[in-house]
Amino acid sequence: MRAFNPPDWTAARLELRDILTDFGWPDSTISDAELALHELIVNAWMHAGNPAPLVVLALRPGRLRVSVSDDNPALLPDQTPCTLLSESGRGLHLVRALTHRFGTDLCKQGKSVWFELDSAA
Repeated sequence: MRAFNPPDWTAARLELRDILTDFGWPDSTISDAELALHELIVNAWMHAGNPAPLVVLALRPGRLRVSVSDDNPALLPDQTPCTLLSESGRGLHLVRALTHRFGTDLCKQGKSVWFELDSAA
């Protein structure tokens, strides 16, 4: 099942930006976090069919953890390299490149895909 309208990720992005700005995180790290969050939300929508994935932001001293949960228990597909002509498949490579840690946890119903960033501030 696939939702036809993409989720509105504006509230999650604004909350993420506000929190990191309030704690003095650098703009470049905030931008990386926003892009990684966007990729996880889009993946939950496109590949798991979840029109409103659950987003959890956890900030500890010097570390941000963002998780996006969906109802599909399937783990992430193999992240094989993309070709120049590939129409998709770059999102998780991008998340891995922008963040310090990245992974997937199985939940009671579905999975949670997460990333962590360390503060450079």
